[in-house]
Amino acid sequence: MAWALKLPLADEVIESGLVQDFDASLSGIGQELGAGAYSMSDVLALPIFKQEESSLPSDNENKILPFQYVLCTATSPAVKLHEETLTYLNQGQSYEIRMLDNRKLGELPELNGKLVKSIFRVVFHDRRLQYTEHQQLEGWKWNRPGDRILDIDIPMSVGIIDPRTNPSQLNTVEFLWDPSKRTSVFIQVHCISTEFTMRKHGGEKGVPFRIQIDTFKENENGEYTEHLHSASCQIKVFKPKGADRKQKTDREKMEKRTPQEKEKYQPSYETTILTECSPWPEITYVTNAPSPGFNSSHNSFPIAEGNGSPNHQPEPPSPIVDVSSGLSPVQNLLPTSTPQEAQQWLHRNRFAAFSRLFTNFSGADLLKLTRDDVIQICGPADGIRLFNALKGRMVRPRLTIYVCQESQQLREQQQHKPENGEPGNSAFYVYHAIYLEDMTSIELTEKIAQLFNISPHQISQIYKRGPTGIHVLISDEMIQNFQDESCFILDTMKAETNDSYHIILK
Repeated sequence: MAWALKLPLADEVIESGLVQDFDASLSGIGQELGAGAYSMSDVLALPIFKQEESSLPSDNENKILPFQYVLCTATSPAVKLHEETLTYLNQGQSYEIRMLDNRKLGELPELNGKLVKSIFRVVFHDRRLQYTEHQQLEGWKWNRPGDRILDIDIPMSVGIIDPRTNPSQLNTVEFLWDPSKRTSVFIQVHCISTEFTMRKHGGEKGVPFRIQIDTFKENENGEYTEHLHSASCQIKVFKPKGADRKQKTDREKMEKRTPQEKEKYQPSYETTILTECSPWPEITYVTNAPSPGFNSSHNSFPIAEGNGSPNHQPEPPSPIVDVSSGLSPVQNLLPTSTPQEAQQWLHRNRFAAFSRLFTNFSGADLLKLTRDDVIQICGPADGIRLFNALKGRMVRPRLTIYVCQESQQLREQQQHKPENGEPGNSAFYVYHAIYLEDMTSIELTEKIAQLFNISPHQISQIYKRGPTGIHVLISDEMIQNFQDESCFILDTMKAETNDSYHIILK
């Protein structure tokens, strides 16, 4: 037998009771806030709701961009959430980029029936390589004469007008197009990511590139200089079919991960949408403009100060010598050195070729660079030399000898020895270190003259006392056979003329 509990209250009665209880609870909120009745605006004014409002997306994040560029290639599945997408390309293969008009009705009416100009660039994603873009591209050009980094596959492209390439800009192409018509550009990237990595042990990880598109409209003078929109995406370029293998490897790795681990990664999208970024700078290194950045929807990827493209490389500035400013030349770079003093230091230490790369660097900025940073910017040879100069590391001399000038007082002290034969406490020899780099007799003469504050021309000959007291003329070969850190007592003997001396090493 089943029992059923039947309540005498109808559903309407229950609902009305709940409403009365809810109203009573809300009326308490109004009293606590000091208002006569419940007001939702007062509740929304509480601090907790203000914090939530600040986290809401702003109108700028939801705005519709005038154009959209889509690279018709799948993204990598091995990219974590909140990171920028990464797309793999094969070297020399044609890839389609669709140019889409994304304007609302009535937006930018001045573009109706007009052409716009887009500039495509393949640039470095790594900030260190951006500083040395000119040197990197020149090295690539030397190894691959006649080749270009970026090309347009014109037969496959649709809707492009007047495509152009500049022989001095291997990584740049440009063309005109009509936003109201279908436009698809097929690009080819001929460099691979591992061509710009330092060769160490083989199998190095390739550097990422960026494809950036900048679009301009025509001004009153008929020049396409008014910026409209810029977007970019991150890519890596492999040898033919290498991108397909890399994509397959990433997919297989993701399949082996647990469901919890997979939630940390983005899915692989069939196409790559280029995200909005700052326009490619048309300024030079010598300006003090702030460094622009790739302001994508997730992260910001800053680029180097100034333009790193090959056609915007200013001539290295001449050495700075400003007598009126009262700046004294600095032998060692100090953290307090100004950018101008840092430039002087670079020129004085034979780093003038890199002065434009460090135009706005102060002494503290240069001294903060690590060994790897300097090698990445200047290359292995000059990078190691610059790092050693910044750290004040002196090169060890090839030969070090110690000399002491014999005086009349020392001779008398040697003649009047105590009866026990031990030297007296008053006998005190002061030696001076002489560092030789060339290990020649001329260098030794100059160092001895400098040590004793005389002219090198006053030293006619230098001898070394040999066996049985003979005097052997010192030659370059004899100096090269000196033992390191040998000690000598210098004896001076007047030459035939009154102005010159013979130096004898005992």
